[in-house]
Amino acid sequence: MEHYDPLRPPDPAEWLATDEQERIDLVADYHQRARVKPPNQRLHATIHVVVESQVAMGDELPVRRVLDQLQSEGLDRHEAIHDIGSVLARHMHDLMKTVAPKGDPNEAYWAELEILTAESWRRAR
Repeated sequence: MEHYDPLRPPDPAEWLATDEQERIDLVADYHQRARVKPPNQRLHATIHVVVESQVAMGDELPVRRVLDQLQSEGLDRHEAIHDIGSVLARHMHDLMKTVAPKGDPNEAYWAELEILTAESWRRAR
């Protein structure tokens, strides 16, 4: 894999076969080329990579379906990745504050993804 563009879905098999650090570097390179300067570029790129990897896993997780739904509601693919990534970041933050989560720690993440809408993302911006 030579380039990353969040507006175009990467080939799932190629994405998942690419070394994780290389994926992070590709996402960071995209944001540098696009002159996007998030407060923490490495963290931003890492969250992109996690969301893209979850999308690449297909129907195994609800993430691809939620991404498609957000796009059908008018978000571009990059905005939809950010919307999902913001839920992921909050979920990870909550998990770090929890001593010992009960049950599947991802259930709360999946549930929050199910209620995402393009409108809620626009209001939050």
